[in-house]
Amino acid sequence: MQASRARLFKEYKEVQREKTADPDIQLVCDDSNIFKWTALIKGPSETPFEGGVFQLAFAVPEQYPLQPPQVRFLTKIFHPNVHFKTGEICLDILKNAWSPAWTLQSVCRAIIALMAHPEPDSPLNCDSAFSCLWTGNLLRSGDTRGYQSMARMYTRLAAMPKKG
Repeated sequence: MQASRARLFKEYKEVQREKTADPDIQLVCDDSNIFKWTALIKGPSETPFEGGVFQLAFAVPEQYPLQPPQVRFLTKIFHPNVHFKTGEICLDILKNAWSPAWTLQSVCRAIIALMAHPEPDSPLNCDSAFSCLWTGNLLRSGDTRGYQSMARMYTRLAAMPKKG
């Protein structure tokens, strides 16, 4: 556990030092628990998520960095690799392709890349989630416009500041 605390403290100092280096990611450590983090990430440009700000929750295991953090969207998002109800993310680096070389910041970068390039052929395994059926099927059937329209609508509803 000491090694994971030291690693997280190092990452915390790095995030503090380079706050302006990556304007698309704002990573924040919980004041009372170094194993709990949140991030605000900007939706990638030229995607249905552009203009949105999405909140992520990180639960970092005591075996970090040997084991990956658990990361989920707190902001609702319409995406084939994200469970619509729980926000769980299906991303190989958070499962079987994890490496201790990854940092929380680089995980955020990978999630932004996933937002820009969904993987409809490997949707999140979910029982009844509407998004798995819809987003995966929309993209697999070639209905990119339908997918983008739904994703834009959810971005406007859940990830953009309310006007007025």
